[in-house]
Amino acid sequence: MRELDKQKIFWHSRRGMLELDLLLVPFAREVFESLTYQEQLLYSEFLREEDQDLFAWLLGTADPADPRYKPLIARILAHRAATN
Repeated sequence: MRELDKQKIFWHSRRGMLELDLLLVPFAREVFESLTYQEQLLYSEFLREEDQDLFAWLLGTADPADPRYKPLIARILAHRAATN
């Protein structure tokens, strides 16, 4: 099992779109390390998607093509709700 570069994950979570940054940066900082290795890999894959797709999925206006992202999206949104 290879170690994921947590600093790289953090920087990839910074998207330059405020709405995404407000969701992804705190999640990367506060939750990423507590994820299982498989969940960390999934989050890493998730970050490779286009910003407009991430935005639509996190806003709930579209469903991701990959159903594995749905629980991850729910977890990101739950983290945001818990910190507000």
